[in-house]
Amino acid sequence: MEEEEQLREMKRQLEDEELNPEQRVGLLNVGLSEVLNSAALQSDSSVLSAVKSNLYLSGVLSHCVLLLSPDPRMPRGNWGAVAALAQLTSSCSVGVDPGRRSQAFHRLFLPSLMDGLLSLASQLMRRAECMSLFRKVMESVGWLLRSHTRLTSQVLSSVHYEHIQMCDDVTVSLLCVQMWIQTCTASRDFLSELSDDSVLLLLNEAVGQLAVSSDSSVGGASVRLILLMANQQELRVQPLLLGFRGLDSLLVKDWKGRGFDQEVDQLIELLQSDTRGLPQACTERVRAACVIQAAWRSYQTRRRVKSLKGAVSMLQRRYRARRRRQQQQKEAQRWEEELKYQVCVRRHQARREFHQKQRRLLQLLPPDQVQPYLQECERRAAVVIQSVWRGFRERRHYNNNNYTLRHTHTQQQAARTLQRAVRRFLQRRRAALVPPTTSFWIGQNGLTDSRRAELKRQVEDHVSGHPSSHVTREECERLHEEVQLLLLSELQRGDQRRREEQRVEALLAHTHTQLELLREAPPLSVVTTTDADSFLSPSGPIAARARDSHNAALQASRLPWWRTLGETAGDVDVFSPAHLQELEAELGGLFVGGVDGLNL
Repeated sequence: MEEEEQLREMKRQLEDEELNPEQRVGLLNVGLSEVLNSAALQSDSSVLSAVKSNLYLSGVLSHCVLLLSPDPRMPRGNWGAVAALAQLTSSCSVGVDPGRRSQAFHRLFLPSLMDGLLSLASQLMRRAECMSLFRKVMESVGWLLRSHTRLTSQVLSSVHYEHIQMCDDVTVSLLCVQMWIQTCTASRDFLSELSDDSVLLLLNEAVGQLAVSSDSSVGGASVRLILLMANQQELRVQPLLLGFRGLDSLLVKDWKGRGFDQEVDQLIELLQSDTRGLPQACTERVRAACVIQAAWRSYQTRRRVKSLKGAVSMLQRRYRARRRRQQQQKEAQRWEEELKYQVCVRRHQARREFHQKQRRLLQLLPPDQVQPYLQECERRAAVVIQSVWRGFRERRHYNNNNYTLRHTHTQQQAARTLQRAVRRFLQRRRAALVPPTTSFWIGQNGLTDSRRAELKRQVEDHVSGHPSSHVTREECERLHEEVQLLLLSELQRGDQRRREEQRVEALLAHTHTQLELLREAPPLSVVTTTDADSFLSPSGPIAARARDSHNAALQASRLPWWRTLGETAGDVDVFSPAHLQELEAELGGLFVGGVDGLNL
């Protein structure tokens, strides 16, 4: 319970965004040290493994890997804290039980951690004052390799490890070789779990140190590493060693008498073991051939020794460039696989969220609408599937018939060309068969005097038979006067008709007025002298009718133009009380009409 509380507190502090990288490194160093020390003091050994598993599952170790990334951006004086964090992270990664996240632990977490450790070691190697920290980081790398053998190929093909190998410092080379010796010594199954390519890369490193380095400690360590590998995996290592031609000569010339002759002799004996099976009855002729070949090869070797440094440098450069390309390809493949994995996970999450959302929506629907909704979804899905299938089928049909369509189009164009040529030929042939027409002009060839006289006579006969319709000026004036008289008579008759119509309208108005007065007349019991005079004298009704007509004309003149379209005087009742009241309000009391009488 105490360790779990410490883990929760550490994780809460790491989630604080205000902490800089230096503070995070210090916090992780203190927290991991306390947690590991507390777990190590327990009597039960499974507690430490459980604590390491909780550190990985809670994400604390992931924060450590981020801080150990190739570009940690740490201050210059903080390399000690970073190296301590690397050692603690490597220790926590050994003995972890990832559970269901085992694939992510071995394929993502461990490679990222190893890449961060090698990057940190490459940066510490360039600083002379940080050699002890470099040793600590390389020990962490070896500790991690002894527990997870699969990381060996990554280390040997890493770009950062190549930079470490290219260093001219004897201490760095010795530390690298000793790390592999300790790894092979700690576990006898280490080489058996490696592939042939990884074993060959490890042999290349040991032989390269023998060829490049001149320090006895480095050479002795390289020879011991090769002998250790041969003792553990003789059947695999010995065929690979035979591929290094000239290694025995190099050992005799450069490494004899350096303090480890016994080990050198063992390695030379191992390299020459394939020649022990030769028959004993070797003739002088074969020996002479061997001597001649040895002399010639030594001569060639002495010639090439002058340019050996440049050749070795070029060989190493090409080899490292090839390994670098392979490493980049592996990194690109690893990132591509990780991207595919993330895409699959996100697609699965999106599909699950969509189904959950659809289920919630179905729960909100009334029961009687669930089945229609599902049927509609099935119909839409069927439409989509059918459209995709039809599109695929039409595209395939089009691709299959593409050649046929082009051939048909070519045939149609050829047919049009032939038809056009045939029509032009027939048109020219018909034009050639038609007789030429003579031109009709006076000065044509072949017109005689007799023919000209005959034509003139025909023209005169036609003119006499068809007289001209030309009218003289006197006749035009006479016709104009007649038309003016007819128009004047028509206008006079129109005035007379208008006067008759006005008289009829006046009589009708008088009649309507009398009828209205009679209809609106008061009973005889209340009739006064004024009312009786209004019935006896026609002046009052006529004046009222005139005012009504005048008011109707004023109202008609104020109507909009669209109200007068298609209307006649009988369509609008201009004498209704409503119209009279509107007119009175518009004229401001100039006229007041009604059943009670007239007021001016």
